[in-house]
Amino acid sequence: MVNMLIEAVHINKSFKTEAGELRVLKDINLSIVPGEMVGIIGASGAGKSTLLHILGALDRPTSGKILFEERDIASLDEISLAHFRNTSVGFVFQFHHLLPEFNSLENVILPGMIGGMAFHETEEKAGELLKELGLGKRTTHRPGELSGGEQQRVAVARALIRGPKIVLADEPTGNLDTKTGNDLFELFIDLNKKRGITFVIVTHNKALSSRCHRVLEMADGIFV
Repeated sequence: MVNMLIEAVHINKSFKTEAGELRVLKDINLSIVPGEMVGIIGASGAGKSTLLHILGALDRPTSGKILFEERDIASLDEISLAHFRNTSVGFVFQFHHLLPEFNSLENVILPGMIGGMAFHETEEKAGELLKELGLGKRTTHRPGELSGGEQQRVAVARALIRGPKIVLADEPTGNLDTKTGNDLFELFIDLNKKRGITFVIVTHNKALSSRCHRVLEMADGIFV
């Protein structure tokens, strides 16, 4: 029997609005095994990003459980959740969210320093990651001096600095041109093969998502 890396069990998520309760996720169940690449597609408003945020403990479900290696993370307190996010999950978003006043190396180092890694160790690992991702000569460049694709690769390096078991990517190619988006997806596939990192990728791009091991489609808060 294969042990699951992460499981969503009867996940519901609702938000209160002026018009009443808005149900965004409706009894979602999902199991992901280690080393899997899962694509999630669907129209805007289908609930894809909300699900990704709950899987990564950026948000809590209204009801249901998120099990990470059989531990219910939805029930953790805020301090434990912050530690979980820092050590176990890497995030890549549509917009890189790099700090403009810091260079590439410093942006990648930050999560390691927040997590208590020694500076020398973090700096060395960040440099190795940037070199592996083709940015060895761009370590001292600030985000404004990098192309869109380079900025996203710095964001990927930042997501990997703590050695996460899973990377959650929310429309990572949505702000990139076709070639740069394809290159970034190739990078994900390479990292999955070489490092065994599990990926869950939300995307509108069906051509890219078809290269995942499994593709799930969402509509109106459910899988279809």
